[in-house]
Amino acid sequence: MDYLAEAQRVIDIELEAIRRLKNQLDQRFVQAVDWILETVQRRNKIIVLGVGKSGHIGRKIAATLTSTGTTSVVLDPVDALHGDLGLVNDGDLFLILSYSGESEEITNLLPILKRFDAHLIAITGNPQSTLAQHADLVLPVRIRREACPFNLAPTASTTAMLVLGDALAIAVAKTRGFQRQDFARNHPAGAIGRSLLLRARDIMRTGERLPLIAPDRSVREALLTMTRARAGCVIVVHPSGRLAGIFTDGDLRRHLAQDPNVLDRPIRQVMTKRPITIREDALAAEALRIFHRKNIDDLIVVNADRHPVGLIDSQDLPKLKLL
Repeated sequence: MDYLAEAQRVIDIELEAIRRLKNQLDQRFVQAVDWILETVQRRNKIIVLGVGKSGHIGRKIAATLTSTGTTSVVLDPVDALHGDLGLVNDGDLFLILSYSGESEEITNLLPILKRFDAHLIAITGNPQSTLAQHADLVLPVRIRREACPFNLAPTASTTAMLVLGDALAIAVAKTRGFQRQDFARNHPAGAIGRSLLLRARDIMRTGERLPLIAPDRSVREALLTMTRARAGCVIVVHPSGRLAGIFTDGDLRRHLAQDPNVLDRPIRQVMTKRPITIREDALAAEALRIFHRKNIDDLIVVNADRHPVGLIDSQDLPKLKLL
């Protein structure tokens, strides 16, 4: 078998399913978003149901909704018939996934769900199915074929469901004005959350780890200061406390190659003036962007008066779990 050709065949089929999904979008999608928004505004929740592969996709959709500020839970159809219906309240919204629309676990539950004062949205590939007939709104995910060579294993159909779920979640989040700081509050333990919650002042080196030196000091003294602080640079500071420049170990290697006597020269003659800086109250995410965009190893943190108050070393970022 040509593995690459087979992979490309599968991807092409799933891409086709997504294109077909895009063409199927209509006012029903708009209605679904409006209903979800109304549900959240009432402080009710979205209840996602599915069986088998559709159940797995449902769990991912529920997780995406919740992480972007739309309270969502997963209800197992079998467990629902044995007590878990207790989590359902009038005013909630059911989002039910079944490509065939005829999964027995789902169809057995539908008459019971209809007793609640709750909208029922079906995501299905069969608009004539039992699920579709019970639904208040049907979002179609009709595909031409599965990627499975027997056209049996859910592949393209589940991909289409997943993409539709993402579209719903993001449309709702953007309409509600969900912001970066909201995302960070929901993800405090992850790298994304930390970068959006932490400030430059929270991750910078200070005290003995902050290598400061006056402009008239020699490069030799700067090297000793750098070594004591276990840093890859020194920050050159005017007597007034204002930032004058930066000198890095890379600068040292470049100057040594051209001038063997550079160690005895004043640091002001070889420093880089107007170095890249960041305000101490800036988000750690902004520091990450600067490191990636400017391809630097050291970032000077300054206060409102442009006085150096800290240093962010790129080598600290993995330990801080910001990468």
